[in-house]
Amino acid sequence: MRPPRLSRRLLAILVAFIVASCSSASPPASSDSASAYPIDASNIPPGRPSTTAKITIVSPAPNAVITGGTVHVVVQVTGATVVDDTNEDIRPDQGHVHLYLDNALWYMQYSLTKDIPVSPGTYVLKAEFVANDHAPFNPRDWSDQVFFTVK
Repeated sequence: MRPPRLSRRLLAILVAFIVASCSSASPPASSDSASAYPIDASNIPPGRPSTTAKITIVSPAPNAVITGGTVHVVVQVTGATVVDDTNEDIRPDQGHVHLYLDNALWYMQYSLTKDIPVSPGTYVLKAEFVANDHAPFNPRDWSDQVFFTVK
């Protein structure tokens, strides 16, 4: 008797959970998700399409000094649309935004803004435009890194 097949989405969630559980580097305690596709470019599944999008971090500005306990993140996506449904209908002009804080996936979002709680210190922020199934395009579509400091 063969065991039931797992859907790709369920398998990706399972892999993300295992990676997050075994990782020595953990995302912030308030993280909404863990990543099955860490920043390492070698983690692109075979056969992934490319995208027409370009993603940019608008805020915070590079080397910004933030006061308070929240950083307001604004990203811009040109050449594609951010959609709020997750599915396996992969289109190069549709997808989602993943935010990485200190190289850990902090949030998988369907919008272009997010407030992230922070404490004093220096951080690096990066954004990625990913496909409707939350897996990366090939090549991966990254924003430039933005360093900021919280006082």
